Amino acid sequence: MSALEPRDADVAPNPAAAPPVPVGGGSVLDRAHRALSIGIVSVVLVVAFEATAVGTAMPVAARELNGVSVYAFAFSAYFTTSLFGMVLSGQWSDRGGPLGPLAGGMSCFAAGLVLSGTAADMWLFILGRAVQGLGGGLVIVSLYVVISRAYEEHLRPAMMAAFAAGWIVPSVVGPLASGTITEHLGWRWVFLGIPVLVVFPLALALPAIRRTASGPAAPDAPVAPWDRRRIRLALGISLGAGLLQYAGQELRWISVLPALAGAALLVPAVRGLLPRGTYRAARGLPSVVLLRGIAAGSFIAAESFVPLMLVTQRGLSPTLAGLSLAVGGATWALGSWVQSRPRTEPYRERLVVGGMVLVAAAVATAPSVLITAVPVWIVAVAWAFGCFGMGMVIASTSVLLLKLSAPEEAGANSAALQISDGLSNVLLLAAGGAAFAALGGGAVGHAVSAGASTGSHPAAFAAVFLPMAGVAAVGAWVATRLGVRGQEHVA
Repeated sequence: MSALEPRDADVAPNPAAAPPVPVGGGSVLDRAHRALSIGIVSVVLVVAFEATAVGTAMPVAARELNGVSVYAFAFSAYFTTSLFGMVLSGQWSDRGGPLGPLAGGMSCFAAGLVLSGTAADMWLFILGRAVQGLGGGLVIVSLYVVISRAYEEHLRPAMMAAFAAGWIVPSVVGPLASGTITEHLGWRWVFLGIPVLVVFPLALALPAIRRTASGPAAPDAPVAPWDRRRIRLALGISLGAGLLQYAGQELRWISVLPALAGAALLVPAVRGLLPRGTYRAARGLPSVVLLRGIAAGSFIAAESFVPLMLVTQRGLSPTLAGLSLAVGGATWALGSWVQSRPRTEPYRERLVVGGMVLVAAAVATAPSVLITAVPVWIVAVAWAFGCFGMGMVIASTSVLLLKLSAPEEAGANSAALQISDGLSNVLLLAAGGAAFAALGGGAVGHAVSAGASTGSHPAAFAAVFLPMAGVAAVGAWVATRLGVRGQEHVA
């Protein structure tokens, strides 16, 4: 079955079209679900370890490759190609099940790490990040489809909480291990060591997925051909986002040309791939998708610059800079656990509003360490509260999306949610990177490349954090429009 076109949230799906959900016990760790749950959480563990470890090593990699001036590109390249991978994974999963895109995505993810770890210059490093992003896009959507097919609705919030819990150990161990390896062996070993970790999750997850969630959503229905229009739109959204990012980094008059070309590709692609009403925050599914992008984009764009700010402005080592964010993994998991409690279900919208307020406050507080009198640990405290808010928001948007989706729509709608997430990351990283470069970020890079322990360019960092706090505050308003009573899909 092909991925469906985006629909208005007000159009109710046909309950009769839904295949039966696999029946199991009352827990994600009961006999029917145990192997699958452990397998896919292991996949999340590897992705989480990569994210925390790479973020710690990135300032040193950018310095040694003379690429601090395009620092934001090292992050946004991942999100740019993941946009295409998400749409591809949505169709692939809806047509043949999530097994293929998960295996292919993890393989691509590992190949990108190897390419970045062996890169001789910054642009080859960025290419590796792009390959890795393609794999990441395939993986994340396929995992959502697995949850939609293999878990009853009342177990899905618990699985989202388990995903968040999978970040706790990597958030603590990842920065410490990455910083130690970077300082004593070199940053390349951070990238080259992670692919080894891919083998165990694949060996554990793939057989369990084959047993419980393989094949098309409606096995008796004929398999429709690939929706080539959506593939073209996905390619357009990736190319458009990449061109906008390039234009934002170059900051020359001629950059107007790639910016216009990027917008021309991006606008129709976004309109075709996201639910109608997304950018006017229509109630229900459109607001869920929009909020996901606002929350993820504002937070990730700010977080990407935290280690660089602490290393260049306060003279911290890469290890300490990474550890300043470590506690966030635990509080993110705590926030996700809170939303998974049955007693909180009637208050989900209030939880999400409160979560976005915490995110906005955390992002606004972080640049206070640019004032030398402010202790560095303020960043760790602020990020702990921000991650708690993100745990509630990200898990809740995932739960709401699956509630609003018929089983045969899970791939397409999950792809839309992740496209909003990834596209917002790219655009806000591009905006933040442009502001950073315009207000002295390049000079920060030269200072680091020259071996200076600090650089005095606080305005460049403030120009990243404060606008992102404003974006997160807008997200608190969008969170008031998630009311979905009467719109849930009835399985």
